[in-house]
Amino acid sequence: MQRVTTIADARSACSQLAGTIAFVPTMGFLHDGHLALMREGLRRADHLVVSVFVNPTQFGPGEDLEDYPRDLKGDAKKCRNLGCDVFFAPRDEPVYADQHSTRVIVDDLDRSLCGQSRPDHFCGVTTIVTKLFNIISPDIAVFGQKDLQQLVIIERMVRDLNFPIEIIGVPIVREKDGLAMSSRNRYLDEAQRRQATSLSRSLVAAHRAHSEDPALPCGRLVDVVRTRLSELDEARIDYVECVHPQTLVPYEEDAPIGPDGAVMAMAVYFGSARLIDNLRIDRPLPDGPLRSLK
Repeated sequence: MQRVTTIADARSACSQLAGTIAFVPTMGFLHDGHLALMREGLRRADHLVVSVFVNPTQFGPGEDLEDYPRDLKGDAKKCRNLGCDVFFAPRDEPVYADQHSTRVIVDDLDRSLCGQSRPDHFCGVTTIVTKLFNIISPDIAVFGQKDLQQLVIIERMVRDLNFPIEIIGVPIVREKDGLAMSSRNRYLDEAQRRQATSLSRSLVAAHRAHSEDPALPCGRLVDVVRTRLSELDEARIDYVECVHPQTLVPYEEDAPIGPDGAVMAMAVYFGSARLIDNLRIDRPLPDGPLRSLK
């Protein structure tokens, strides 16, 4: 595995790889969810490139940029053991040039869900992903479905800007008790960690309610989730929405799920930890921990 820290060295290392390249951009502190993305990349391409960069432009005022967990040595070891070809952790030069003034904005898709409380977040994401795509020149890029809105926005950006890159979404990787894996889970204390399992349990409850009555209005499905979460003294709801899976537009409260299906999505604070999760309501539960939850 080549470990590079400059843009020039990253370009050089990637240009020397013969065959197709899969790319997994991360902010580090890698867990099994990240490793699942990497394995999918290796399954689909000849080579794997992973970047680790805590991107400041996707953090808002008062968010956890300085406290975001970091373990560069451990990340490099995990990537090496998995078979990564190039590990790009920019350090020896600024990723953003002085007086950087170019931003990449995907209109409309960034206005719902996380975009309501984090208005500049997705602009920061699309800008850094565009920069990384230009540096790495991958054939495939792999993202997790836990960050559903990010995935949909990047798919739209790639389509609109004619990037010759296939975007792959990988299902959410969960702990045995159903909690979606996230680097921010480390912020949770014991009580918060125990209550955080209610995120996935509430999604399963909404899924079950829809299965029992497909005509149930979306507002009622949202109420199923909110009712469960409101019982938690450690939780503070940012949003719970039942949205169209491609447009991310919330369904009307009195409307049933349409023919294109729906995703129940949420963001919930436990102390300083902002956790997100989602579930496709109109499809069978995925294999794994969710099938055993009540």
